[in-house]
Amino acid sequence: MRENLNNIGVDIIMPNYNSYPFIEETIQSIIKQSFQNWKLNIVDASSDNETQKILKKYSDHPNINIIWLKKNKKAGFCRNLAIRKSKLEYIAFIDSDDIWDSNKLLKQLSFMLKNNYQFSYTNYTAFKNKKNKEIIRKINPPKKFDFDSFIKNTSIGTSTMIAKRSLIQNIKFSRTRICEDYFFKCQILKKIKFAYCLDENLTKYRIRKNSLQSNKLRNLYWIWNINRNYNRLSFVKNFISIMFISINSFKKYGFK
Repeated sequence: MRENLNNIGVDIIMPNYNSYPFIEETIQSIIKQSFQNWKLNIVDASSDNETQKILKKYSDHPNINIIWLKKNKKAGFCRNLAIRKSKLEYIAFIDSDDIWDSNKLLKQLSFMLKNNYQFSYTNYTAFKNKKNKEIIRKINPPKKFDFDSFIKNTSIGTSTMIAKRSLIQNIKFSRTRICEDYFFKCQILKKIKFAYCLDENLTKYRIRKNSLQSNKLRNLYWIWNINRNYNRLSFVKNFISIMFISINSFKKYGFK
């Protein structure tokens, strides 16, 4: 029998490190979800006192579980740890500086159940602050991805995606310095035929100055390495992947 919204739940996974200027807004966007059968699993990688002070305000919330690490671990390690501890039927991901629309979980889970999809993502808004002005760009990814199309256009926003936990199983984020989510998505897309997009803008993705992901050349370097060492692409296929990702990245985030 097909599941319905009344008898499913979603584990939300959030890695965190020193995000005190933003994390409270992120947590509040989860608490205010119209779909309420969720569990937020925050893995804190030994953040500073300001960040820990904010997190402790939510430590007694019945739907929030905080895992305190003694050492600074990368996002891939934190997400893998939270996945191992997850128990609910679906897993969603959010970064500690992104923001969800209040109906994000309700709409996306309904979309997945109606169509019997195992892996989905949504449109989103990328934004950053420059000279006290917020610059935004709406990102509308393709309506579906398979592995071959995804390695040319990495438009599945991590904070927009939901997957069935039974699909993920032993799939892990890579331990690379950055782009660990790229390999995770590649593995899922190798396993299933397609991921599908809910054509609604339900997430705000924050581009932070000097963050690990903000340097496009560095991102391409790590994607090249992941394609070679993890995806086992040939030199030619890897070159084509990087070329198309570069073009599509400029189209998405080419803020002036």
